[in-house]
Amino acid sequence: MQIQQNISLKPFNTFGIDVSANHFVSVSTIEELKQILSLKEYPNKLILGGGSNMLLTKNFEGLVIHVNLKGIEIVSEHTDCVFVKAYAGENWHEFVLWCINNDFGGIENLSLIPGNVGTTPIQNIGAYGVEIKDTFESCNAISLENIHIETFKKEDCQFDYRNSIFKNEAKGKYIVTSVTFKLTKQNHQLHINYGTIASQLEAMKITAPSIQDISKAVIAIRESKLPNPKVIGNSGSFFKNPVVPKTLYTNLLQNFEDMPSYPVSDTEVKIPAGWLIEKAGFKGKRFGDYGVHKNQALVLVNYGDAKGSDILNLSILIQDTIKRLFNIYIEAEVNIL
Repeated sequence: MQIQQNISLKPFNTFGIDVSANHFVSVSTIEELKQILSLKEYPNKLILGGGSNMLLTKNFEGLVIHVNLKGIEIVSEHTDCVFVKAYAGENWHEFVLWCINNDFGGIENLSLIPGNVGTTPIQNIGAYGVEIKDTFESCNAISLENIHIETFKKEDCQFDYRNSIFKNEAKGKYIVTSVTFKLTKQNHQLHINYGTIASQLEAMKITAPSIQDISKAVIAIRESKLPNPKVIGNSGSFFKNPVVPKTLYTNLLQNFEDMPSYPVSDTEVKIPAGWLIEKAGFKGKRFGDYGVHKNQALVLVNYGDAKGSDILNLSILIQDTIKRLFNIYIEAEVNIL
């Protein structure tokens, strides 16, 4: 473990933004992490995992701690279910594939989501009708106040749509070190009726899908719509799907008859942010080295040497336009630093 100076963070964020950190260290054990957190000479610290859910807009004047904790282990196993712990630095998609290869079900719909395991409960990541909270059992996290490890059960995390306690009252106070999931070993609960999974399975000529088949279908769908961050810099979906009152949605239908929605409650509906952005004319729009992806309006991209401020300004323009056209505010899903 060595603290380095003036390190570019371009390899450590999926947007590929070239900003630097005054000081940088990568930790691979919990003891190393505790040691670094105890250093008083670096009061300004930034915790970095897979770098998949952030937009860096400026150099970081402090210490960047790259959490590179690795390991997957079976905590306990029963007839119908298994509890699996994965450490924060494990790549999320590789962990999903590990579970699928062991026929552990529950997270197959979350295949190919970029990032590491440690960020999944923070965001309550989700896709195709499944969220982390559906299989989440607990997570361990280090308190930055006393450098002790605490355990958060599902009820402690206050999960909501792309939200958790770690984005609210516990924000900046903990570092997730591992996550434990409760997965099925048999009688898997398959989720194939969200999005285009069913039609993709049909195209693959699969009538009785396994969790492996669902994962392959999700991967095919995502690869057809979303750019590979290793080729085109991006952080996946940049915006959350807004939840609005039914009354507003009903009024909007008078001018936008094709506006899709998903029920949330008796009084609220969720509207796809991608539809709003596409309707506003941003899908596929390019501004020099940055823009909105041609196949998915939710994805803002860095085509080469864009600055974080370029992408931030584009996101604000999109938000302002959506607010003006639809009277709906769409919230950024990524963390902007």
